[in-house]
Amino acid sequence: MEFEAILDRFASAVAAHDSPGLAALFTEDGCYDDYFFGPHEGRDAIAAMLDRFYDGGEAFCWEFTEPVSRGDLAYASYCFSYRSREPESAGRIVVFEGMSRFRLRDGLIAHYGEVFDRGVAFTALGYVKPRIARLLDRYSAGFSAGPAAERHLRYRATRVR
Repeated sequence: MEFEAILDRFASAVAAHDSPGLAALFTEDGCYDDYFFGPHEGRDAIAAMLDRFYDGGEAFCWEFTEPVSRGDLAYASYCFSYRSREPESAGRIVVFEGMSRFRLRDGLIAHYGEVFDRGVAFTALGYVKPRIARLLDRYSAGFSAGPAAERHLRYRATRVR
């Protein structure tokens, strides 16, 4: 499947709350690494994660732009919005932008990851500043203790004196 067709089906499945349809875009062992909810591996877990989206929101709209792909690696910018069901922001449209990375295998998604400014999203959700600070502290600590930061610090040690 062409990358732009994957993006269209991905966005449509999320908008329609088509959990099996979203999961079918992934390989059997595929991983959806959500920037809020963390990694979900396998189609059943990915479908359950989309169901979890709908616990906190509705009327999802995912607009992918500037898609680029090369072999098994692809990227797209996005703007994402939904109507919140969270107590602090019920009924409010939450919107933020981000970047998606897709690792593809045999025309399916083997790994999906994303980055966006969590602080912007938490603010749009109406979270109070102390809660935002606690959440961002938790995400920061998790990243600092994770493999990407560890790899980079080893790399840095060979480059910076």
